[in-house]
Amino acid sequence: MAPDDQVSKQAGPADATSGLDERRLRLLLEIGRSVVSELDLEVVLVNVLAAARELTGARYAAMGVLAPDRRSLERFVTSGIDAEVQMQIGDLPRGRGILGLLIDEPRPLRLTDVGTHPRSYGFPLGHPPMATFLGVPVVIRGEAWGNLYLTEKKSGPFDEQDEAAIVVLAGWAATAIDNARRYQGELNRRDALERAVRALETTTEIARAIGGETRLDRVLELIVKRGRALVEAQSMVLLLRDGDELVVTAVAGSVDSGLVGERVPIEGSATGAVLRGRRAELIADVQGRLRYGLGERVEASTGLLVPLLFHGRALGVFCAFDRLANGPGFSAEDEHLMEAFAASAATAVATAQNVAQLGLRRSIEAAENERGRWARELHDETLQELAALKIGLASVRRSADPATVSGVLEDAVVQIGSTIRDLRAIINDLRPASLDALGIVPALDALVDRARARSTVDVAFTADLAFATPRRLTPGIELAVYRLVQEALTNAVRHAGASTVRIELSEDREVLTGVVCDDGGGFDPADTDAGFGLIGMRERVTLAGGTLAVASSAAGTEVRFTLPAARRPEPERERQD
Repeated sequence: MAPDDQVSKQAGPADATSGLDERRLRLLLEIGRSVVSELDLEVVLVNVLAAARELTGARYAAMGVLAPDRRSLERFVTSGIDAEVQMQIGDLPRGRGILGLLIDEPRPLRLTDVGTHPRSYGFPLGHPPMATFLGVPVVIRGEAWGNLYLTEKKSGPFDEQDEAAIVVLAGWAATAIDNARRYQGELNRRDALERAVRALETTTEIARAIGGETRLDRVLELIVKRGRALVEAQSMVLLLRDGDELVVTAVAGSVDSGLVGERVPIEGSATGAVLRGRRAELIADVQGRLRYGLGERVEASTGLLVPLLFHGRALGVFCAFDRLANGPGFSAEDEHLMEAFAASAATAVATAQNVAQLGLRRSIEAAENERGRWARELHDETLQELAALKIGLASVRRSADPATVSGVLEDAVVQIGSTIRDLRAIINDLRPASLDALGIVPALDALVDRARARSTVDVAFTADLAFATPRRLTPGIELAVYRLVQEALTNAVRHAGASTVRIELSEDREVLTGVVCDDGGGFDPADTDAGFGLIGMRERVTLAGGTLAVASSAAGTEVRFTLPAARRPEPERERQD
């Protein structure tokens, strides 16, 4: 070390300021107030470096932040070196040479010529020349946090007053940095708490919504919108697994709705890799990483892919694109938040899928039962009548007695007429022409007439509809009302052993109510194996947006349903010239 170089002991505040002139003391006070009042760490570092240069007249200043191992520098913030020179220098220092000496021995260090010191490593190509040097450690709560470096004082070597001023500044910097770190930590904890609350609110909303909603399309729409809002994404796409492919089932935000239905193979795709690996993935290049239509049709630069896992089974993948706030890239916190959300969403999707599959199975069962019923009708009545007719005609084919032939033909004509009536009744039961042509009340009148003609049951029908509006009910509602009454009436006549049946149809405040009561033997409505068409009736009411209630006992059965009294659109009046 050169004779005039100095290594000084750390001075206390009183010792450090005792030799300072009035101008520097005032300047230190002004700088101290501004530095300590700042809570943004980056701003604190910039202000400290600017103040150090102003206090000492140094051309360059830098702050080296120690790495967690306390043996090297993690960051190196400079002041006085422009971007062009910085590019020429290349990599920033990591704590070797003179900078390493301050790390090993955290106390003030003044040098008149840094290049002559034994620990000097020299400077890289493009580095500006530096001779004079002043380094002071920044100590926070008794532990070295980093070092403040100054070089190239304009008026000559750094002196004791420079060192004293920078020691005081380093103390204030330590306080400001500690405050800024603590404040930032509080902000981070607050943000994390707010995200956790938002996640809890979102999952609670989903749980509340699916408590009364079992339609898969509505559940998918809900979760994709809530997921997008949770991470503040520009757009979100939900893909569900279908065999060896993923199918886009719901979208939200700035994305083409025509993307719904797009298929992506699991093998060889980024979404497929997330599904198989069951781990989320942050994407920095959407266009380059996503293929098979998604990359081209989603206008985004970054993405977050999160799998939907339910009881160890991968159901699909959430794809969030471009964060609107503090983006466009997503953070690790966003990833954790979406993983928690996806767990709740997967439960909702699996539940809705199970309900949809159960409904489909029940619909198929109801359809098969209905087919079986018509098959029995045709076999037990029409087919047997035709077989008897064939036998009768065959028996007189070779008869020479005109009276015998005439009698058989007369019987055949009567039998054919009866069979025609039975077939017409079956056709009307399948799709009554009067329903399409005249409306629900005439169709039910005809249904009741046929029931009276084919049985001894006393059937009564009354209708009290809002005919102030001449428009008919929509075809879907009319068909639902007809099928519900038809099924309930058939059960009462054929299965319940009823002697009387009462059918009432009324309308109040745009709600249509139908009631079918009988005095039969009753049945257990909870017994799904009992038949009686209840599965099909419940499915039909649900699809029409109504309700169904069945009460049955040994004294009889009441079937009550409500449906929206939706009217057909009013026909446009012809314009008159």
